[in-house]
Amino acid sequence: MASLKELRNRIASVQATQKITRAMQMVAASKLRRAQEAAEAARPYADRMGAVLGNLAASINDVETAPKLLAGTGSDKRHLLIVATAERGLCGGFNSSIARLAREDAQKLMADGKQVQILCVGRKGHDVLKRYFDKELLEPVSYQGLKSIGFDQAQEVAGRILDDFTADGFDICTLYYSKFENVISQVPTGLQIIPARFDDSQTPELGGAAYDYEPEENDILDALLPRNIAVQILRALLENAASEQGARMTAMDNATRNAGEMIESLSITYNRSRQAQITKELIEIISGAEAL
Repeated sequence: MASLKELRNRIASVQATQKITRAMQMVAASKLRRAQEAAEAARPYADRMGAVLGNLAASINDVETAPKLLAGTGSDKRHLLIVATAERGLCGGFNSSIARLAREDAQKLMADGKQVQILCVGRKGHDVLKRYFDKELLEPVSYQGLKSIGFDQAQEVAGRILDDFTADGFDICTLYYSKFENVISQVPTGLQIIPARFDDSQTPELGGAAYDYEPEENDILDALLPRNIAVQILRALLENAASEQGARMTAMDNATRNAGEMIESLSITYNRSRQAQITKELIEIISGAEAL
């Protein structure tokens, strides 16, 4: 059984940990609102751009003349997986859930004989996936120390992807991130961005009207498709930022509660041990007095 001194030290240690987790919970709560607002503000723009591009893509009759970012290379042998995660941990299963989804898809593709490359945006995803795909991992992109993510960072990642695609480095590119729903729920999501795929159920309608475009549809697609990749990456990074803070807030709240329960349990054990020791000393004193 632990001594009274050891119990006191353990109680003090857990109390110090509880103060840290409570402070981290409050910091995450303060950052969550701004991150959530940024993620929600990015959704209409990304959805509207998807609707416009989807409408343009539907009007293309000749696939051979369509931009390569829309029509693809005609092959599906080489896949590039963009895995966006956080730079830090202590946020529950946020990072591991995204990495798990990407890992499962990568293993299925490799089992089917496909070539897979993985580009991690965020240090934690790279740390998890390097245990499984050391040879397939590319040099990661890290924004550790950056206070906020903006379009410049998304454009940087998009530029790297487009350069690789132009150099015939891959055929299909899929982006993995966590979609923010609320503080408790963050949904790991995989989105194919090259060649572009537009889901009618997830994009707003354009009013059901027929549109005439100036200049030609292909010219507009050539200009918008590269920008759409940057927009989708920005959306993923903003969704991740909100999901990370929500997951960290929940994880630190649970840790604070668990620390409180542990302190209560250790305090009960300490009081019982102290009471038993006092009782033992009293018995020894009484026994000694009676012996005299």
